[in-house]
Amino acid sequence: MMKRIIFLCVVFPLVLISVLSFAEGKYPGRDISEKLIVQVDLSSLVQESFTISADSKRVAYWAKSGNKKIVVVVDGKEGKKYDGIGKGTPIFSPESKHVAYWAGVGNKCFVVVDGKEGKKYDGIGNGTPIFSPDSKHVAYWAGVGDKRFVVVDGKKEKQYDDIVGNLIFSPDSKHVVYIAQSGNKKLVVVNGKEEKQYDGIAKGTPIFSPDSKHVMYAARSGNKWFVVVDGKEQKQYDGINGLIFSPNSKCVTYVARSGDKWFVVVDGKEVKQYDDIMQDALIFSPNSKHMMYTARSGNKWFVVVDGNEEKQYDGIGEGTLIFSPDSKHLAYEAKSGNKWFVVIDRKDEKQYDGIAGTPIFSPDSKHLAYEAGIGNKYFVVVDGKEEKQYDGIGKGSLIFSPDNKHLAYGAKSGNKWFVVIDRKDEKQYDGIVGNLVFSPDSKHMAYIAQSGNKKLVVVDGKEGKQYDNFEAEAIFDTSDNFHYLAIKGSSIYLVEERIK
Repeated sequence: MMKRIIFLCVVFPLVLISVLSFAEGKYPGRDISEKLIVQVDLSSLVQESFTISADSKRVAYWAKSGNKKIVVVVDGKEGKKYDGIGKGTPIFSPESKHVAYWAGVGNKCFVVVDGKEGKKYDGIGNGTPIFSPDSKHVAYWAGVGDKRFVVVDGKKEKQYDDIVGNLIFSPDSKHVVYIAQSGNKKLVVVNGKEEKQYDGIAKGTPIFSPDSKHVMYAARSGNKWFVVVDGKEQKQYDGINGLIFSPNSKCVTYVARSGDKWFVVVDGKEVKQYDDIMQDALIFSPNSKHMMYTARSGNKWFVVVDGNEEKQYDGIGEGTLIFSPDSKHLAYEAKSGNKWFVVIDRKDEKQYDGIAGTPIFSPDSKHLAYEAGIGNKYFVVVDGKEEKQYDGIGKGSLIFSPDNKHLAYGAKSGNKWFVVIDRKDEKQYDGIVGNLVFSPDSKHMAYIAQSGNKKLVVVDGKEGKQYDNFEAEAIFDTSDNFHYLAIKGSSIYLVEERIK
């Protein structure tokens, strides 16, 4: 019997809806309006239950409501009382309009979507329910007695001894795939249709092709592994990993092992063998015409592009291989001795003590930027030219504007943080929180700064109202309008701003 794990929290919501506006005079160049979403006792809120919608306009969480009952509170409105709410829920649909969770009453469990209860079962599977990418479908797995089965849009599929791993919707939302267990065998089920049974199915598979027309996974029979594409088995090997489809869905690629040698298999054809291939290092160019990965021969590492080996190095930065958006350029981090450097289009750039993160191309593919360090100083390198040195660079903060004309990042001097945009330092704060965000037309940039124990949104260098915290970074709705969720005391507000 599946066990229901119930987490309790004590929250006493007060449902209030109010809108406050702040004049431009108080915050020059910005019209700010607040809408109270919910007021809660934040000190008793179980953070694990708190979730926000993808559009950062809605919130949901668990609350205790007397007699040891639990309710889900969505945008300040309490739902029906239950004995328990499922771990990992509630969840919002991708387009943020729907909310789902599973609840329990007595020894029965059921899924609730937008307040409507589904059929009762003995248990609901962890990691479910899930919404389809288009938000129109809901799937979960459930159990009755010692049997498990998947339910899609309220329709129960065939029973099995267990459901293994995650349910997966195809990108077009038309298909559902999962792994089932029957006895000591495992099988993939696609839209309710069973494929062949095997001794094992690799973790992280099956996967859909980007166009949703193909399904691929790695299976095991005895001690041999092989890839299955659309139900057809490929050659058996001693090991398999790194399964990917090309962006145009026409090419199937993975890494295989035979004995102590590793090699890439492209559409069933084996490429050259090596002593090692970095796991999950296969990447395609955006136009699907090129592929590269990292391999090792002896104690030397190198990148293989379209089957051609590049220069050998002492190391290649894991996860740093990148193609430009136009697929014409490639870059990665390499190591020689104890020095690191970026390689772009087969040319080594200047060596440094360290390179942080993955290099980034501008949207038009004409510029490359990355973070480097010498001693205890850090700086950004753009097209091979070093910018000003600082005591630190914000991890993952480097960003080009959509129009390619601006580059921004977070930097540190002493114990103060600030944003650098187009080589100009903005005002210093105690911290820069989250990501830097450009408007769609690239004319504005917003970020969250910390001043003492307060946080505020800074736009084009101008400060907004201070809050206790934010639930997410600012999201631009248009080039001149953006919104965010802010916390003030025990209240959560939807704040909408217009830039004048």
